[in-house]
Amino acid sequence: MTIPVTRRRENTRARLLDAAAQVFAEVGLEGASVEAICERAGFTRGAFYSNFESKDELFLELASSVAEQRLASVRSRIDEFVASGVLGGDADPIELVQKVMDSGVDDRLSVLMMSEIRIRALRDETFGKAYLAQDRAMTASIEGIIQGIVDSGVFALRVDVAVAAQMLMVQWEGCMSRAAVSGWDGDRLHRAGAEALGQLVELIIAPVE
Repeated sequence: MTIPVTRRRENTRARLLDAAAQVFAEVGLEGASVEAICERAGFTRGAFYSNFESKDELFLELASSVAEQRLASVRSRIDEFVASGVLGGDADPIELVQKVMDSGVDDRLSVLMMSEIRIRALRDETFGKAYLAQDRAMTASIEGIIQGIVDSGVFALRVDVAVAAQMLMVQWEGCMSRAAVSGWDGDRLHRAGAEALGQLVELIIAPVE
């Protein structure tokens, strides 16, 4: 049976993304050449460039995929808690965030990749614009999650939803970077991130009137 072109293309992109993650883990963003990624995936440069315009585009998509998987898990977990009544105004914020964040796993590799991507964005204006566009889309997704919680009546906020989303992102990224520099493993990163977000949530939530 012939595999449809669209299916074949999806499989090729998935294999290239997986290979890129493996090569990055070994040599970092700058060292992860197109040739090395193609060799790891078992494809030619032609196959690479028929799917991605550049290595930059591939790594932005990889970063977006990792972040979106995390957000999808968080959305699912929150929907589950709201439906079951686990979330409530008397819930401890740190414990609540820990329960939500248990829907995913954090690792040093993802933190390192995002850190290197941000450095690349600072050095390259074109790449920076692409990164900012992706960052805005991610912030909008977080805003949607927060707005959903507010609309459910579980919590009110002391700040605007957009401000809350930015504060949570900054808190998360800063905590993860410091934890990674400290050499912490995935489990410890996970706990530290949940606690940091819980402490911030405690400051920005307000009683439901």
